[in-house]
Amino acid sequence: LQYMSGFGNEHVSEDPRCPGALPEGQNNPQVCPYGLYAEQLSGSAFTCPRPTNKRSWLYRILPSVCHKPFKPLEEGHLTHDWDEIEPDPNQLRWKPFEIPKAPQNKMDFVSGLHTLCGAGEPRGRNGIAVHIFVCNTSMVDRCLYNSDGDFLIVPQQGKLLITTEFGKMLVEPNEICVIQQGMRFSVEVFGETRGYILEVYGAHFELPDLGPIGANGLANPRDFLVPVAWYEDRQVPGGYTVISKYQGKLFAAQQDYSPFNVVAWHGNYTPYKYHLEKFMVINAVAFDHADPSIFTVLTAKTTRAGVALADFVIFPPRWGVANNTFRPPYYHRNCMSEFMGLIKGHYEAKEEGFQPGGGSLHSMMTPHGPDADCFEKASKAKLEPERVADGTMAFMFESSLSLAVTKWGLQTSNRLDKNYYKCWEPLKSHFNPKCK
Repeated sequence: LQYMSGFGNEHVSEDPRCPGALPEGQNNPQVCPYGLYAEQLSGSAFTCPRPTNKRSWLYRILPSVCHKPFKPLEEGHLTHDWDEIEPDPNQLRWKPFEIPKAPQNKMDFVSGLHTLCGAGEPRGRNGIAVHIFVCNTSMVDRCLYNSDGDFLIVPQQGKLLITTEFGKMLVEPNEICVIQQGMRFSVEVFGETRGYILEVYGAHFELPDLGPIGANGLANPRDFLVPVAWYEDRQVPGGYTVISKYQGKLFAAQQDYSPFNVVAWHGNYTPYKYHLEKFMVINAVAFDHADPSIFTVLTAKTTRAGVALADFVIFPPRWGVANNTFRPPYYHRNCMSEFMGLIKGHYEAKEEGFQPGGGSLHSMMTPHGPDADCFEKASKAKLEPERVADGTMAFMFESSLSLAVTKWGLQTSNRLDKNYYKCWEPLKSHFNPKCK
């Protein structure tokens, strides 16, 4: 597989089997090379300012309009009904989500989507959802596109070979990929597979501003990879299923050809992937504990400066050197909602109960922080330079919205750890008014 590098770049790509497939000097000639059809995919309003204007031109064997009418498709545990169950402000933690066993229960990427929590509404173009995907078989002669928003996909177990209209991407654990609104894709897996998805309605992901950090640091634009053009001219007499996620529900349409028939394309609206090991970590080197915003990889902004619809934050391996400092994450009550997941290893603030493939949710103003064992160890530790989180990759989806948990998340999944609160019960008072 080959890729082009650069976040949000203007890319140009054509399948080498058809040199010269891209029209020269214009987007929509009267007759395209090789008899192709020109089709624009818009990721923003036509009149958006140039820095935020997103679009790509696709040159394909048949336009995507050639399909039968869409019909409702059973969406399983995919939802945006945030009122199906009463709110729960408690600290919530989930054990690793179970992957169905094949061949007794074959489940592909679409049928394996389960909504865990979210807020907002796709019709109003403002909101997010957190999904878990568990699957054991590849998508065969069917693809998905999301009319509601963007998918940020975080594989935790098993690699994903994702075919898109722009080309192919291999995405493995410790990598992420973003499939933006409207892009058709199909997922091939190689065994039992699990991961997390952050869906945003109404905004696209951006690199965070760096401010006083300067021109370099955090996730660097050059490390984001975009697939190169690849096409298949394949007829599917038995019917190819195109699935649309539209207003929170699934719909299916039939066509008799593969949708991955784009011979060439150009533009700045593309799928992309990123390896989390490329992240340039910034950290405190004197005292105190810097806020987790220094670990932001991608952000989806709101109209309020500095307030994110959603941030994707990681906690990668790094050095801890701060003097006279309690080094693990501090106790916290937050005006934002924090969902955490673990790709691998042991998270420093909760080494036992928080497991790869599971998750936790600390809702708005719900207190959280290190468990009792972590607090005691860190309070007595000799403060020498130390490696933190080696062999570990935890992440956080943080949002300014107040997230509701679905019935599947609280009940049906049967993965909620009802003893989570007990990890703080051993905390005891060390207060001594006579000791300064």
